[in-house]
Amino acid sequence: MTDPKVVTTSETAERPARGQGLKAVLRKPVTMVAGIFILLLVIMAVFAPILAPHDPYVQDLVNRLQPPSANHLLGTDDYGRDVLSRLIYGARISLTASLQAVSVALILGLPLGVIAGYRGGWVDSLITRVMDALMSAPSLVLAITIVAVLGSGITNAMLAIGLVMAPRFFRVARASTMDVRHETYIEAAIALGCRPGRTIIRHILPNVMPPVVLVISVSLGAAVAAEASLSFLGLGAKAPAASWGSMLSTAASNMQLAPYLVWPPGVMIFLTVLSFTYLGDGVRRSLLRSRNGDND
Repeated sequence: MTDPKVVTTSETAERPARGQGLKAVLRKPVTMVAGIFILLLVIMAVFAPILAPHDPYVQDLVNRLQPPSANHLLGTDDYGRDVLSRLIYGARISLTASLQAVSVALILGLPLGVIAGYRGGWVDSLITRVMDALMSAPSLVLAITIVAVLGSGITNAMLAIGLVMAPRFFRVARASTMDVRHETYIEAAIALGCRPGRTIIRHILPNVMPPVVLVISVSLGAAVAAEASLSFLGLGAKAPAASWGSMLSTAASNMQLAPYLVWPPGVMIFLTVLSFTYLGDGVRRSLLRSRNGDND
């Protein structure tokens, strides 16, 4: 007869804590609305060819700068292109660009932050000085400088934004690693002969990820705004790509004739950044609650 599985006290405490963390997120209407909006945005980006009522790149100069109507719900731009269709396709560029930028920042900042916090000494000082130098310059100006060196285009623009955002992940990862590196279980793992790489992956990263998740979510929203800013200046997505930033640039050029053009991309950028921020805060609360089992 086999022995029944023994469940430790920590395991039994962890399960309800995780459930409480998820329920805490679901109980917050703002977090739920933010998550639903991001989900709808992803669906809109994936199924853009199906959802768009018109081809976003077909020009119709006869019907340029037309106000909202039954045929064009959000009107047409200065080339007669349907604004709603370009807005839907613009979600693809914004989400893809933000994922590219945050991926670059995460790949650079997280490992360097963990290594600096774990090793300390001259390694920590050297990496920290480099990251401080990146943070000392205005982020948008530094991104424009990098794009000017690498050349315009959405890929180079997001690489620049990722480099600018890397210090955020570095600082959070470094601070979290320094908080846990002297814990008893870390010292026990080292005393038992656990290699540094295994110690970092098995024992340090799980404690570093909750604050990093919040930085990821907030950075996704910031990357959307940064991509729109660079595209507005002509350094991001190249014409005739449907980008929210380029749509704002078109709206600014035709503000007197068609003031309605500024609202669709402006509102979408605002709501996307706001939703990523609130969603990140909700996920952070859930992770902390599942880790500590505490109530807010």
